[in-house]
Amino acid sequence: MPVHLPAYPVNLVVDGRRVLVVGGGAVAASKARGLLEAGAVVHVVGREVGDAVRALAVTWEERPYAAGEVAGYRLAVACTDDPSVNQAVFDDAEAAGVWINAADDPERCSYTLPARLDRGHLLITVSTSGHSPAFSSWLRDQLAQVIGPDHETLLRLLTEARAELAVQGTSRPAADWRQALDSGMLDLIRSGRVAEAREVLHTSLRLGAPPSLESR
Repeated sequence: MPVHLPAYPVNLVVDGRRVLVVGGGAVAASKARGLLEAGAVVHVVGREVGDAVRALAVTWEERPYAAGEVAGYRLAVACTDDPSVNQAVFDDAEAAGVWINAADDPERCSYTLPARLDRGHLLITVSTSGHSPAFSSWLRDQLAQVIGPDHETLLRLLTEARAELAVQGTSRPAADWRQALDSGMLDLIRSGRVAEAREVLHTSLRLGAPPSLESR
C-alpha cells in the first residue's frame, strides 16, 4: 500500500484470534506484546528468536518463514531485517486475504499501526498514514500531557449514564451529550467535585437525580 493512499481508521478486536508475527528480535517482541495486551493468540516464527520474545506468553518456532503459512491466521506482522522475507509474507497475506503490517515498510502493509495513548478504556491513536512514525509518537506524547486520569473519570460517568438510559430503554441525541460535555463537567472533576459533575450530566440528559444525590 503506497504511503500516499488514505487509510480507513478502525480498532481491531483480536481477542482470542490467531496472529502471526514473523521475526524474533526486539521489534517482534514489541509487536507481540501489544497484541497479547489486546488478547490475541500470538505465534512467532523467526530464524533467531530472542529472549524478549521467549519471555512472552506466545508460542514460537526458531526457523525460517514457510511459504504460504500466513494463510492460517487472522492477522500478521512482518518484522524481520530481510526485505525479501517481509515481501514474501506480504505477498502470501495478500493472496490469502490476511491483513498484514510490515514494520517500517508502509508499502508492504495492508494496515498500519498508529502511536497509541491508553487511559483506561480511553484509547487515543495518532497516525500519519506511514509518512512519519516519529511525528506520530511525538504528537502522542504531547497529548499525554493533556489527557489524564480526569478524562478517565469523565468517561466513567458517561458510561454509567449510558447504561442507565439503556435500562430505561431510551437514548439521547448527540446534541444532549455534547451539551453535557460542554457544561464544565471536566473542570468539576478536576477540582474533586465528581458528584456535582454526575449531577450536571444527569440534568443535561434528563435522567433525574443520580442515586447518590436522591438520598440527600
